[in-house]
Amino acid sequence: MTILATKFTPEVLLSAPRRGPAIPNPSGKLALYTVSQYSFETHSKKTAIKLLDISSGHSTELFDNAAYGEPTWITKHHFIFVDNTSDEYAVSKLMLADALRPGSHPHVLESFKCSISNLKAKYVGNGDIALAFTAPTTASGDMHDALNEKKPLSTARVYSSLFVRHWDSYVSKQTDAVFYGAVQKNEKSGKYELQGSGFVNALAGTKLECPVPSFGGASDFDIGKRGLVFLSKDPSINPAMWTKTDVYFVPLETFTEEEPPKPQMVKTGELQGYSASPTFSRDGNKLAFTRMRHNQYESDKTRLMLIPNIRDLSNVQEFYKTEDGKGGWDLRPDSIAWSKDDTELYVTAEEKGRNLLFKLPSSPLEAKELPQPLTHEGFVTSFQSLSSGDGRLLVTSTSLTENSLYSILDPGSSEDKVLLSSASKEGRRLGLSRSQFQEFWFKGAGDYQSHALVMTPSDFDPKKKYPLAFLIHGGPQGAWGDSWSTRWNPAIFAEQGYVAVMPNPTGSTGYGQQYVDDIALDWGGRPYNDLVNCFEHIAEHMPFVDTNNAVALGASYGGYMINWIQGHPLGRKFKALVCHDGIFNTLADWSTEELFFVMHDMGGTPWENRELFGKWDPSAFVSEWATPQLVIHSELDYRLPISEGLAAFNALQTRGVPSKFLMFPDENHWVLKPENSLVWHKEVLGWINKYTGLDTAGLSSGVEDLSIR
Repeated sequence: MTILATKFTPEVLLSAPRRGPAIPNPSGKLALYTVSQYSFETHSKKTAIKLLDISSGHSTELFDNAAYGEPTWITKHHFIFVDNTSDEYAVSKLMLADALRPGSHPHVLESFKCSISNLKAKYVGNGDIALAFTAPTTASGDMHDALNEKKPLSTARVYSSLFVRHWDSYVSKQTDAVFYGAVQKNEKSGKYELQGSGFVNALAGTKLECPVPSFGGASDFDIGKRGLVFLSKDPSINPAMWTKTDVYFVPLETFTEEEPPKPQMVKTGELQGYSASPTFSRDGNKLAFTRMRHNQYESDKTRLMLIPNIRDLSNVQEFYKTEDGKGGWDLRPDSIAWSKDDTELYVTAEEKGRNLLFKLPSSPLEAKELPQPLTHEGFVTSFQSLSSGDGRLLVTSTSLTENSLYSILDPGSSEDKVLLSSASKEGRRLGLSRSQFQEFWFKGAGDYQSHALVMTPSDFDPKKKYPLAFLIHGGPQGAWGDSWSTRWNPAIFAEQGYVAVMPNPTGSTGYGQQYVDDIALDWGGRPYNDLVNCFEHIAEHMPFVDTNNAVALGASYGGYMINWIQGHPLGRKFKALVCHDGIFNTLADWSTEELFFVMHDMGGTPWENRELFGKWDPSAFVSEWATPQLVIHSELDYRLPISEGLAAFNALQTRGVPSKFLMFPDENHWVLKPENSLVWHKEVLGWINKYTGLDTAGLSSGVEDLSIR
C-alpha cells in the first residue's frame, strides 16, 4: 500500500511502511529487506520480505507473512529466514528460500521448540556455510523447550541476586546463548542440508550470556573463517552495578564441532567497561571492536580496538590512543565494517546531530590522521559492503523528513552517495520537505556553544508567528539528531502548527566526550541553564516564534527535566508541559534496575551521597508547581517505575494544578503498539493545542471515551 499524505498526522506516521536495512547478496546485485505496515482500518499489521534489484531500484515481494523475518543470504540467490509460526511441533523454524523464485514454497532446514533470532551466515570454505543464531537455554545449556515446559502451580518468584527485573520483564531462569552449525549443498539432490549433529551451544558449560540483556542483538557476536566471537557481561560481578562486558573467542574449524572449545576472553587492560560490535575482517584473521574504560558508566567514550591476529589474543591495540587516556578522536565509534581488502575500516559515529560514516586505515599504526567522514547529513543506521569484489557500500539511513533511504556509496570517491531507493520519496509522500529543517547554535551556560535542531511547518511563512514546541531529549546522554522516529517525531508537532525546537544541552552525545561527561552530578544545573539560554536565544533571534505561546515536552531524562522546570522559573514561560516517564523523586530512582547508571550520575548510592540526590530532586520544589501538566507513564516501565508518574500527578492534583494522567498497562519505557501510540499522540497534541489555542479537532476528542473521570 502506497501512502500519499497531504498532511503529516499521527495516523500517517504510524501507518507509513517501515523498512528494515537493505542487505546485499554476495554478488552485490540484489538486496533483501523487510517492510511492515500497520492499518488502522483493519487494526492489523502486514509484514513482507522483499527483494531489491540494485541496478534498477525495483523491488519484488517474495513473501507476505507476518511470521517471517530476518532474511539472511547464504549464496547469490539462496537465503535463510526465521518462521515464527508456532504449532504443536515447533515454536520457530529455520527456513531456506530461493530469491529468484518469488512466492515459491520455502524449505525447512530445522525446527525448534523455542524462539530463535539474530541469524548470521558466512561462507567458510570447502562448501561449508557457517550459521549462527541466539536462543534461550536452560541452566544445563540445552535449548529451552517452550512446548513441553511445565507450568508452575504458583506465580511466586524468589530472587537472591540482581537483576530481579530488567527493562520490561522479570528475569527468568533462562539465559540466551549463541548456537552454531553449518549447511552444505548436497550435489546429488541439489538441496542444502544441515551438517553434523545439528546446532551447538557455543557457551555451554559457562555462565556467559549473549546477547547482553536487554538490548543486545546480532551485533553482539560475529562468525568468521577462524571461529566465533561474542560479548558477555562478566558473570563474576553484579550486572546491576557494573557494566563490564568482555569479548570472547571460540576457535572453530568446521562449525560442526560437537564439543565447542572453551571461550577465550580478550583482555584489554585498563579498559573495563562495555564492549560492542565485534567484527571479523573478511579473511577472518583480524577482529575489530569497541570498548569503554569506565566499568560503571554506560555512556563512556567508546575506543576502537584491533586484534591483528585472532590466534594471538594477547595483542590488542587501541586506535588513537593517547597518554592521558582520553584518545585522539573525540567521537564515539559504533558500528564497524571492513573494506573489501581489509586495509580500511568503516565506522559510524554521532557528530553534531548526525550519525555519519567514517573511514580510516585498519591498523592503529597507520591511522595517523583522524577518520575521514564519508557522509555529511542524515543518520546512517546500517551499512554493508556490496560484495567481496566491489569496494562500494550499501547504506541505509534516515533523516527528520525521510523514514528510509537506501544509497550506494563509494568510499574511494569524493562524490556523494547515489540514491537507490527512498521509501517516502524524500518526504514528499508524507507531505514533508527538507526545507522544514533548520538548526542554530546558542551560548551555553558556560564557555561553550550548544546546538539545537528546528522543524518548521510545511507551510511555513517567516513573516508569521508560530507557537513553540520545546522538546527535551532523554538519556540524558543522548541527542536529538537528523533522524526518523515513530515515537518522538518533531515533524508531528511542526505539522500541528508549531515551530519545534530540539536543543542538545550539556550531556548530549556527538559534541565531544567532555560535553557528555559534564552532566554527571549536575542534572538540574548546567543542562537546565543551557535550556534557559536556548529559550532566550529563540525569543531574541527567531521573530517567527511566539515564545509567549510555548509548550515544553520531554521523556525519560526529558521527563525529569519537565518536572525540574515545573519547579523553577523556566516553568512559568510555558503554557503547558508534558512529562513522559520522568523522575519525580531522585531518591526513589533507586527502584530502577540498572543501578550503575544512578551510581555514576549521582556520585554513589542514596545513603552515600544523599545531599546530591536531594539537590537535584524535583519533588523538593513542588511548592512552585503551577503550569498545567500532562503526565504519562506505563506499567511495564521498570527503568522508571510508574510510581514516579503517579507521584507527580498526585502532587499536581493536590496543588490544584490543571493536570491529566495517561497510563498504559502493556507498554514499557516506550509506547510501541500502534493503537496505543495513536492514543498517546492524540492526548499529547490535544493537551498542548488546548493551551496554545491550536485546533484540537480529531485529537483528544477522539479518545474521550477512555477517560475514567
